[in-house]
Amino acid sequence: MENPKIKGKMIEIVENQLKENFPKCTKETYDRLMDAGNSAEDSKLKIAGILVIEMYDMMKNQQPFNEERYAEGLAELT
Repeated sequence: MENPKIKGKMIEIVENQLKENFPKCTKETYDRLMDAGNSAEDSKLKIAGILVIEMYDMMKNQQPFNEERYAEGLAELT
């Protein structure tokens, strides 16, 4: 993510998801990435990248958040 303001907001959203443990797949992915040796920042950035894709699809197709599709994207992260 090149834009620092957008990057900051996306990280903030990920941190809120982690704090609220919703959706659960975010915390599960974060823990998995951390266990694999990723830093906290890198883990959050990877999750934020998938979140951007989901948000783009939501806006483009005027559809609500699709937790299943989001979880599938998160499952592909390494």
